[in-house]
Amino acid sequence: MRAWQVTELGEPRDVLQFNDIDDPVAGPGQVLVRVLATPANFPDVLLCRGQYQVEPPLPFTPGVELCGEVVAVGDDAGFAIGDRVVGTTNLPGGAFAELAVLDADSAFPAPDSLDDAEAAALVIGYQTSWFALHRRTQVRPGETLLVHAAAGGVGSSAVQLGKAAGARVIGVVGGPEKADYCRRLGADLVIDRRTEDFVPIVKEFTGGRGADVVYDPVGGDAYAKSTKCIAFEGRILVIGFAGGTIPQPALNHALIKNYSIIGLHWGLYKQYNQQAIADCHAELSRLAAAGAVRPLISERLSFGDVPDGLGRLGDGDTVGRLVFHPRL
Repeated sequence: MRAWQVTELGEPRDVLQFNDIDDPVAGPGQVLVRVLATPANFPDVLLCRGQYQVEPPLPFTPGVELCGEVVAVGDDAGFAIGDRVVGTTNLPGGAFAELAVLDADSAFPAPDSLDDAEAAALVIGYQTSWFALHRRTQVRPGETLLVHAAAGGVGSSAVQLGKAAGARVIGVVGGPEKADYCRRLGADLVIDRRTEDFVPIVKEFTGGRGADVVYDPVGGDAYAKSTKCIAFEGRILVIGFAGGTIPQPALNHALIKNYSIIGLHWGLYKQYNQQAIADCHAELSRLAAAGAVRPLISERLSFGDVPDGLGRLGDGDTVGRLVFHPRL
């Protein structure tokens, strides 16, 4: 099969090579799928750079999630040939390939209401946001949810899931194109951080109360400013540090203002509570079938575009979800 491989660490445009490699084989409890669609995710960029928490041996194929058609099953896999599934991959064999192997407990039926690209994008980003908003905290109808990087992969899912939960959603983005995308997602208020200070705008929008829940995959200045507009008994969800700076929170400030700082590492649920992930997928599939959530795909690209697409994602120049199709 053909697959994109990282043979040395660096920027995606520089290190990805499209090679002929042996077809993978499904072992016990695994399925082999023909890749139908796989999104670009920031962890794929970090994997290429050698900056991700997992460091697979070289060479490896990035691509952490996919939608695919089952073409072979191992013993006790629980799927049948021809099933359309979504799931997460096992590095070093990622999804930027014609074929990929998934553990059966990391694969789920693809929602019939979504096409291949949309279904592929329903996994990591939407699972992350669902666990953040409905398990690590519980966003309630009428609350105000502030989402940073609201036009990005996880941020866009938080906007839709917040609206589905009945919250008023404020999206913070960088640039007019991302602002337009965020409005299409359904945000009630969109703030362009490049031209506006979100702190006074959030306070004005909430009548001085502040945001009840802050969803922060950025860190750095986004986190620091969020503490200035968090509501009484508010919750700041720490999702990641895409801005490159890990905050050093002043815990006395959390005490004085009576807010909570809540961390989320979605990947740990695969280790400690796999059933919670299955339950989450069932709920996301229900919401998709009801039309309450639908991944908004901004670009549908060919596999030949993988290095440039990941490069643009790493540069911060993408809007919304980029999804690659092996057969485009």
